[in-house]
Amino acid sequence: MATVTLKGNPINTIGTLPAVGSDAPNFTMTKEDLSSGSLSDYKGKKVVLNIFPSIDTGTCAQSVRQFNQEAAELDNTAVVCISKDLPFAQGRFCGAEGINNVEMMSDFKDGNFGKAYGVEFADGPLETLLSRSVVVVDEKGKVLYTEQVSETVEEPNYKAALEALMDA
Repeated sequence: MATVTLKGNPINTIGTLPAVGSDAPNFTMTKEDLSSGSLSDYKGKKVVLNIFPSIDTGTCAQSVRQFNQEAAELDNTAVVCISKDLPFAQGRFCGAEGINNVEMMSDFKDGNFGKAYGVEFADGPLETLLSRSVVVVDEKGKVLYTEQVSETVEEPNYKAALEALMDA
């Protein structure tokens, strides 16, 4: 279990992020077009998993915008933005914002991603949503970098995540 805060109030997740150097757990989630997508779809590419509670909050929306901007500069890299928002909400946001360099996936069906990655909130007002985190995976499926943002209303360290990609 990990403890983070929401506006200074402690909340817990059900586990911890996968360890750097470990195999990233595979997952299957729902894409914007309602098809299924999984980590194995990106084999041979580096992957940035941008994980957050809801696209309908300012900080979550900004993380998608920022990674969308940064992703345009990355070679052989996919950025996957993950929340429990319905795919319709994710698609509406991306369409309204002109987001086209990241892929959105939803963990709304069974929550298996949040459980496998240890980022599902166990308590508090965001219970069952996903903790703001970033996981960077190399072309072979190994975890290169992780960050679970300690204060949920703050943005992740984009620079550190992108540097992990460059160092790989």
